[in-house]
Amino acid sequence: MKRLLPSLFLIGLVTGCATHLPADAQNSAPRAPKNTPAKSTAASAPYAQRADAQRWAREMAARQHLDLAWIQAQLAQARFLPQVPRLMTPAPKTSTTARDWGDYRRRFIDPVRINAGVRFWDQNADTLARAEAMFGVPAEMVVGIIGVETIYGRNMGNLRVLDSLATLAFDFPQAHPRAAERQRYFQGELEQFLVMMYNVGTPTTEPRGSYAGAMGLGQFMPTSWAQWAVDFDRDGRIDLFNSAADAIGSVANYFKAHGWVSGQPVWYPALFNTDRLNLPTLLAPDIRPSFTAAQMVELGVVPQGGLDHDGPLALIELKNGEAAPSYLVGTQNFYTITRYNWSSYYATAVYDLGQEVKAARQNRAPEVAQPATIPDLAAAATATAP
Repeated sequence: MKRLLPSLFLIGLVTGCATHLPADAQNSAPRAPKNTPAKSTAASAPYAQRADAQRWAREMAARQHLDLAWIQAQLAQARFLPQVPRLMTPAPKTSTTARDWGDYRRRFIDPVRINAGVRFWDQNADTLARAEAMFGVPAEMVVGIIGVETIYGRNMGNLRVLDSLATLAFDFPQAHPRAAERQRYFQGELEQFLVMMYNVGTPTTEPRGSYAGAMGLGQFMPTSWAQWAVDFDRDGRIDLFNSAADAIGSVANYFKAHGWVSGQPVWYPALFNTDRLNLPTLLAPDIRPSFTAAQMVELGVVPQGGLDHDGPLALIELKNGEAAPSYLVGTQNFYTITRYNWSSYYATAVYDLGQEVKAARQNRAPEVAQPATIPDLAAAATATAP
């Protein structure tokens, strides 16, 4: 992958949606039923022969003032990947498998990742400290992201980005509840990818990434790379595949751009006043911080240690399979982690992995999240257990 980046992605062109879609894709994607059709009728034709793909190519050429023949030549090299629509298709709603925070956590926090994280931190301690000083993002948060996403570069994906993005741009699974919106998003990502490759003169078939087209140690989508990736090793190019420094600086810059508040906790323990607890109101905004500390207290949740917190808070629910769910109080910084991946489970795992690695380096117990169950619900679950 060294050839990919002679001066890579110093451009700031952005097209389409710039929302980061990361992946530890093989671990965190929804799974489709096994009988999902492997290939649509439209996908049986090469993209060079597809009317929809060629129409898009003409529109892109006009928008970007690029050579139409070059764009068409790239699409002619793109291959439909039948596994990609399957991975993007939500699991059937009839599934009885309940989400389980404990199971999710074990998938991302284990001795392999912790030990790899210690080595990564040791090898990049000065760079992590410099990123923390510049962007205000603690080293353990950057370490947590890169560890969850790629196990510190071990699993950056092996699919051609061109193929993944073309498949999702023109053959996005229609069974998805937001198919039209997501297809437009991936058409924007494909456009940005082609613009970047054109500008640096790199063959579009070279970059490898996740099934969603995410690239590098931090799994940046093309629009995220164009907007928030930085040349943190100061060598005149941005290389998120081979430069740990560029990946570290880019993740920290992404966090800062998405609202990270320096010095603010990520979460507070939740204490419950069951006499006034109003879960429907507290959970309605999902993971978006929407309540002051005083409002949370009025609704029956006390953010332990956060009564004087300056800023909005959210009640975060983590389901535990068939057992009672557990909760913590998330801050703006918790929400910022979810801008990488819209999932409270993901954000909590990122936080915990960073803390586990930090503690392992210091030979002490980690300060991981401590979700609490609602007392009455926990008692009821115990009473009804066989």
